[in-house]
Amino acid sequence: MKDIIERYHNDFAGLINSIEVGHKKQKNIDFYQGVEAACKMVKRQSSRGGKIFFIGNGGSAAIASHMAIDFWKNGFMHSMSFNDGALLTCLSNDFGYENVFSKPIKFFARKEDLLFAISSSGKSKNILNAVKAMRSRGSKVITLSGFRRNNPLRRMGICNFYVPSCEYGLVEVTHQYICHIILDVIMRKKK
Repeated sequence: MKDIIERYHNDFAGLINSIEVGHKKQKNIDFYQGVEAACKMVKRQSSRGGKIFFIGNGGSAAIASHMAIDFWKNGFMHSMSFNDGALLTCLSNDFGYENVFSKPIKFFARKEDLLFAISSSGKSKNILNAVKAMRSRGSKVITLSGFRRNNPLRRMGICNFYVPSCEYGLVEVTHQYICHIILDVIMRKKK
């Protein structure tokens, strides 16, 4: 068991140093530049009165809910996730699960808003549709994905964080780390 634990720990430690970031304007940038670009984007949109939306499925939904609360409670920014059970079941029943996030985004999103789209696979149809809906509003998008390098989500945002692993646990924990570092840097900068 110890060897499995050591390998998992070492895989996670190595993964933190292998996060790839794509940027719409500069192609590939290093992690530090990516976090800085994301922080600036969050601050700019928030200072314009924008809301910050977080979406994800399964474990990524838990991250989305957690981060929406932290950005609001700790970062004093208008933020929310669309993970309410009644909302999800209503919209998936009426419009199909592939539209469960795009429908509220079409209703709530404005140009000054920002979306964190979180998907381990980077190919969940409901996440991709939500990003398209957000972009159609002229709103900004930050993506967090994993698994395959050529996943479609990886190219859809302005700032795109990619975790090169096919293990859900490692990808999800790394996505949460990325969201936390963005928020924590913004909070420390305010102090």
